[in-house]
Amino acid sequence: MGAVFTGIVEELGEVLALEELGDSARLTVRGRVVTADASAGDSIAVNGVCLTVTGTSDGTFRADVMGETLRRSSLGSLVQGSAVNLERPLRLDGRLGGHLVQGHVDGTGTITERRPGEHWDVMRISVPPGLARYVVQKGSITVDGVSLTVSALSGAIPQEPDWIEVSLIPETLSRTTLGIKQPGETVNLEVDMIAKYVERLAGAGHGENGARP
Repeated sequence: MGAVFTGIVEELGEVLALEELGDSARLTVRGRVVTADASAGDSIAVNGVCLTVTGTSDGTFRADVMGETLRRSSLGSLVQGSAVNLERPLRLDGRLGGHLVQGHVDGTGTITERRPGEHWDVMRISVPPGLARYVVQKGSITVDGVSLTVSALSGAIPQEPDWIEVSLIPETLSRTTLGIKQPGETVNLEVDMIAKYVERLAGAGHGENGARP
């Protein structure tokens, strides 16, 4: 399975550089907490995308981002000075505070609405076609590397575009980039891996067309 994360952001990092390298890019990020024990070959999730560290120096790390990752995630839109959510992989003796996250982005969504509340904000996010079937109310989803609970989702109105809503508590607002994200901005989405495994196993039991052989 490779590295596994929990969706509990450890620190807000800062992009120092994003160097274009043809069909890839080299990302340099400042993150003193996540680099404290990091070395080349380790994994770090950046806005929910699992990247392999190629080098560290004085509280910063470098990682190469492949073209496919740039196309499937929002990492390609990062610029110098961008804030990013950072998390190291789950240790075997660590606590699972969020849910199991692979760091493999399934698609990107767009923030379409943000409603401030007395104690939290409600954020509505569009969901790409094909991903909505993996999302259930009160289930888990990862947004820019943050493990969140789905508080509402589309489905009541036929032909309505797919969307989800998540509630952002003060801790999430203050410790992650979701505290400053606004309508129109893009976020990385990873659905619960358990839902994908269940679909895979169900399909294997019923043939490719959903019917028993």
